[in-house]
Amino acid sequence: MTFPYYVEYQKKGEKSVKPARIKKMPLIPRLLKSWRVVWVVLLASLLLSGCVKYDVSVNFKDENHGAIVQQIRLGEQLTSFSNAQATEWLKSIQRRARQLQGKAQNLSNQAVVVTIPFSNGEELVGKYNQFFNPVDPIGSRSKVGESVDLPSLDSNLSLDRRNFFVVQRNRLRYELDLRSLAVLSSNGNVIVSPGSLLDLQFNVKTPWGAKIANQGVNTIAPEVYDDGRQLVWKLVPGQFNRLEVVFWLPSPLGIGTIIIVLLVLVGFYVKYKSFPWTPVQPVASEAVSDI
Repeated sequence: MTFPYYVEYQKKGEKSVKPARIKKMPLIPRLLKSWRVVWVVLLASLLLSGCVKYDVSVNFKDENHGAIVQQIRLGEQLTSFSNAQATEWLKSIQRRARQLQGKAQNLSNQAVVVTIPFSNGEELVGKYNQFFNPVDPIGSRSKVGESVDLPSLDSNLSLDRRNFFVVQRNRLRYELDLRSLAVLSSNGNVIVSPGSLLDLQFNVKTPWGAKIANQGVNTIAPEVYDDGRQLVWKLVPGQFNRLEVVFWLPSPLGIGTIIIVLLVLVGFYVKYKSFPWTPVQPVASEAVSDI
């Protein structure tokens, strides 16, 4: 397709105007070329929408029992685009769980549930941070994993504990930097928001409920379920996420100690008809009474 335009030229002293033609790039390819980034973004958003659903739950039973439960589900769009890499990623998650004395259950080719137990707060922090910030030894990565350049995520979980014999006060802080997941243009603007590709949730389950603490900058508010026993935070991909919560846990050791002491006191009273701290009246002998 060509577009005519008119130019002036001089011929034998006469000035005339005649049409001339030049070749230009076709209109439709030119528009497609200028908008190709937009088309790629729209196509990725449509095909990969909600392609990864990742739920992390920290479940507390008491101060000595709990588990980190992770449910990962990949969308069919993602597995159809890159089934080999998606499968290798799920396998790497299972390997990490086994290294931390956990177990993994395959629900399907696209879904897996990982459970990692912990026996105290220190073990919880160590296993959680090690799982999400692994230090892979040289040569441990597979060929498939080497071909994928995954962004590094800064994840940090901390837990402050204070024991009151029969109960324990806990303050849990979690900071997760997901800014590296955003796809940026050369001028720093967000081209593709990872929120359309990822659905991330962080849960805390406690037996007595929890209370939100220290609402500051970058702190996200949770959704509350079961009278505060379950808190659910919807993490924001492409941003810095921070949360803090306070909760109390029963102490089996302290409660067991109190029960043992009560049983001993009950047995002492049944035998002697009095408690150890009850003053004993002196009993006079028969000889003394006769005198």
